[in-house]
Amino acid sequence: MSKPEFVYVTYIRTTPDKLWHALTDKDFTKRYWMDCTLTSDWKVGSRMTMEREGEVKNECVILESDPPHKLSYSWQSIFDEDMHKEKPSKVTYLIEPRGSVVKLTVTHENFAAGSRTLESVSSGWPMVLASLKSILETGEPMVLDPYRDA
Repeated sequence: MSKPEFVYVTYIRTTPDKLWHALTDKDFTKRYWMDCTLTSDWKVGSRMTMEREGEVKNECVILESDPPHKLSYSWQSIFDEDMHKEKPSKVTYLIEPRGSVVKLTVTHENFAAGSRTLESVSSGWPMVLASLKSILETGEPMVLDPYRDA
């Protein structure tokens, strides 16, 4: 029996430390995560929130934090009533140096059958990760915001 999950692999011309900073710095996340800030102390068991314009979109808990190699947290979307009813899913970032680049693997898993969250993140993650790659390599985020560029 297979479970639905989302896996995205990209290679970014950066260092593991710079990528870790990009994933965990509140001000940096706002630059590539469609104006969302990710706020936490990034310690196992700590709360992490994703906020946009003062509204909490996701509530998360840090499950694993091994700078600059691996980060994992639960994911509970609360901005949508149906998604809020779903059990929390899990996000894992695996950061692996590969010469002058870093291989970043993002796995989002543990969805319930028919999950609306899986449907949402399947289109959201590629935009977020493309923008992250762009900003780390060029200094400029990808300019696409489905909430504003529709």
